[in-house]
Order: sequence, then structure tokens, then C-alpha cells
Amino acid sequence: MADKSFNAFEMAQKQFDHVADQLNLDQATRDMLRWPLREYHFSIPVRMDDGSVKVFRGFRVQHNDARGPAKGGIRFHPQETVDTVKALATWMTWKCAVVDIPLGGGKGGVICDPHNLSQREQEQICRGWVRQVWKNVGPLADVPAPDVMTSGQHMLWMLDEFEHIRGEKLPGFITGKPLGMGGSQGRTEATGYGVIYCVREACKQLGIDIKKATAAVQGFGNVAQYAVKLFNQYGGKVACVSCWDQHDQTSYTFKKKDGIDVDFLLGITDRFGGIDKKKAAAAGYEVLPGNAWIEQDVDILIPAALENQVNAETVKLIKPSVKMIAEGANGPTTPEADAVIKSRGIFVIPDFLANAGGVTCSYFEQVQCNMNYYWTKEEVLQRLDEKMTAAFLAVAELAKNRGVYMRDAAYMISIQRVAEACRMRGWI
Repeated sequence: MADKSFNAFEMAQKQFDHVADQLNLDQATRDMLRWPLREYHFSIPVRMDDGSVKVFRGFRVQHNDARGPAKGGIRFHPQETVDTVKALATWMTWKCAVVDIPLGGGKGGVICDPHNLSQREQEQICRGWVRQVWKNVGPLADVPAPDVMTSGQHMLWMLDEFEHIRGEKLPGFITGKPLGMGGSQGRTEATGYGVIYCVREACKQLGIDIKKATAAVQGFGNVAQYAVKLFNQYGGKVACVSCWDQHDQTSYTFKKKDGIDVDFLLGITDRFGGIDKKKAAAAGYEVLPGNAWIEQDVDILIPAALENQVNAETVKLIKPSVKMIAEGANGPTTPEADAVIKSRGIFVIPDFLANAGGVTCSYFEQVQCNMNYYWTKEEVLQRLDEKMTAAFLAVAELAKNRGVYMRDAAYMISIQRVAEACRMRGWI
């Protein structure tokens, strides 16, 4: 369950303040980058299948667009808050800047639970969301994408509504679309693969043989699945994955001594991402509590679920064998946990670098849509590898030269790039 006392935006601001002090940023730049440029709060009335009308709360936050149109996903979540959306929009700004793509940070959300909504009701929420903000978004202003509990189908409904209102075809308005409808090859793999491209480079720097490396993964959604697949392709072994069980309303860790078989687990996973415990146990998997992933005796931890997972309490469970943490999720590590990780000398690939493969491929999709010319999967993944590798090496080099923590180095690069864009535009 979500920690009621945890505020993701306060955490994002705390991370920013820490690096702003190191960079000696002036007050105007701090004030500019510490807060979003724009926030939209709106109501979405929907006629439900039973004939009643229900009003959903929606948000869109544009944190900074000095380097290009705002970019960021739309979440459907019953515990969605505007503070979470603001934090994610802020992290998107740094994410786009660290991989040096010409986009800014945005994020959207609707407080709802798709598990309890029909397809028609979800479609009405999507169309209603667009009707509320269509004047403030678009291919040259703000480009949404899927996020937690939204999919290519949701994006297509939103695109259709936007094009209907505008009276023209604008496939570059939204990314994460299905193939054949303006979607990009390689998009489903992008975030998970991006994490492992960074892990591969980090292994080289730390002297770890990736063929002999072991990892524990939190999560079993899109990011985790493709991260596990590519890590296995490189010869590494994933000891366990964890996932949320919608029926039990709790999480479990699935561990196998000789490494998990991602395709087998996918075959026994329900549409909500829950793994069948009985079938897993029958196949030789240990079914452990949700937090067990962080207690594993492995080389690499990959949190790829939600924010606030490596915190002041759970960080104590990390074994001495862990040499690296690669953050597939957004904001999985709190500043309190960071202090412990730093003191223990564990190498961290921070979230907005590690999981930037998704937004990088979204950028590729936007470019392809605007050109009306599409690349092959091999081209997309090769360009993604080049972008992620270059970004990782730049951050690692700065961290080494300045003697700073990897998260701080990534922030330094991002904040300086965005601050410079704001200065050049004459905003500050």
C-alpha cells in the first residue's frame, strides 16, 4: 500500500536542493526549476455503464519546457495525487536533459482504478481528459504517453479525440501508440533494455563479469520483464522477481535457485500482472514475502516497481554482496536510504538515467511521426543503445572526476542543461 506520509514531490525538491547547493545556483534559477511552470487540475464527468454520472479528478503538470515540448506519461491510479504528478514531471525534465533529447518534463494522471472500470468507461475518461486540456497540449507543446495502468489503446483514444477537436491528423501528439497507428518499433522493450544497457556499462567500470552476475528484480511489469530478458541474453542470472497480487492485495517474491524463467512466469501471469502462486510453487519457485527481493545475496538490485521502495527501513536489508543498484522505477530510493547506500560504496544508476530508455524511444516515435517515416526495430534499438551508453558514460565520468555520487552527477548535468536553456531564453 502507498505510504501516506511519503510525499514524492518533497523528495524531488530535496534532491534538487542538494545539488543546487553543490552547483551554487542563484536564487532565481532555484525558484524557476524547483517548481512546475504550469499545473492543470480538472474534473472529468463520465456517464457510467449503469447510467449514473461519476466525476473523476484529472491533472497535467508541465514542469519545464525550456529545452523543448513537455513530455511525460499519464497514470490511472486510485491513489494518484497531484504531488506525485509534480514529482514525476520534475524527474521527466531531468531525464530528458540527462540523455540530451530536446524535450522538457510533463506528467498527467487521473484518480481512478481501471480494474473496476469497463473499456467504455475508460475510453470516456481518456476522451474527457483531452477535452479538458487540448488547448494546452499538442505535438509542439506537450506530448503525453502511457504510464501506470494506461496502454497504447488509451493513447489512441486520446489521440482520436485530440485530432477530432483539431480537425487534422497529428500522430506526433502522443507516443506509446500501437504499431501501425504511429507507434515505434522497439518501444515495448525500450525502458527495460535501457536499464540493462546502463548495467552492462557499469559492470565494465566495476570489473564485474556480466556473464557471471546475479540480480534481484522488484516488479514484473513491462520494465522488469524486458530488463530480465536482456540481462539473461548477456549471460546474467536473475534470482527473483516480485509482483503485486491484485486478489490478495499484497506483494510476493518468486525465487528460483538456478534463475527465473521469464517466459514461464509470463505464461502464468494474469492480466493484472499477478503470478499464479500455486503453479509457480509446483515448478520449483519459492514464494516469499514481497520485500524478500531486497534481501537477496546478489550483485545487482533492480527496483522496477514504484517509488519509495528502498527507504530508511528496507535499506538495512541489503546484503554486503550487492555492488550495484539500477533504478528501473521512478523515485524508488529515498534520500535517507541514499545516505546509507553512499556510505556503503554501492554504485547507483539513478532512476532518471537508468529508465530514460522509455522517453528516449518516445522521442524517436515523435520524430518518426512528425517525419511520417518509420525506422526498423534494429535501427531503433541501436540508436537507443548509443544514446543510453553516451549518457551513462558522461554521468559516470563526471562522478569520477568530481568525486561525487552518481545521482548527484546525473542531476548536475541535467540541472545545468535546463538552467542554461532558461538563461539563454532570457527567463532568468
